[in-house]
Amino acid sequence: DVDVLTPKSYIAIGTLILMILLLVLEIFPGAIAALICAGIIMLTGCVPISKAYKGISWTSVVMIAAMIPMGLALQKTGTAQVVSNGLVNALGSIHPVLLLGGIFLVTTVFSQTINNSATAVLMAPIAITAAVSMGVSPAPFMIVVAISASTAFLTPVGTTTNAMVLGAGGYKFMDYVKVGGPLLLLIFVSSMLLVPMIWPFEI
Repeated sequence: DVDVLTPKSYIAIGTLILMILLLVLEIFPGAIAALICAGIIMLTGCVPISKAYKGISWTSVVMIAAMIPMGLALQKTGTAQVVSNGLVNALGSIHPVLLLGGIFLVTTVFSQTINNSATAVLMAPIAITAAVSMGVSPAPFMIVVAISASTAFLTPVGTTTNAMVLGAGGYKFMDYVKVGGPLLLLIFVSSMLLVPMIWPFEI
């Protein structure tokens, strides 16, 4: 049997295209665009409101809401700054590659709980200061910050995407570690080998 598209199927496809356009053109913030499209889907009967409500992963919602203030606390209390500065002081005098690896690891740790953009903003000035104090180019350090700030896949709260699939997929915390751990190791080793080659330490 061949499945036939119903009028609601076309509405769903059109809404998906609308969602993509709203995000690409940045007509509305992402959250507003999502609410608009979700409203269209429910009001047109593609998905009943009761079913949509039951489909919400409240575990993910609560988890995200709880982690936001935790991330802010790390920044506001200066904890993140102290940890980062301690790493720079410990490794900066040994070798640039060791400091590069340290910056990568600290940024990765922060990115598991703090928004990746906030993590990059937090670590970028520290990386630049460390590079200048060592008399080397800040370019490799900035690239490593950009890469490691995007490695938030070790925990279900690293990004909203991870949290959204937590309840729906029935995943556990360790599932993210099992999949994300080897991937993170691969990215770390690749970064330590390739970044200094493409962006040398020499000014």
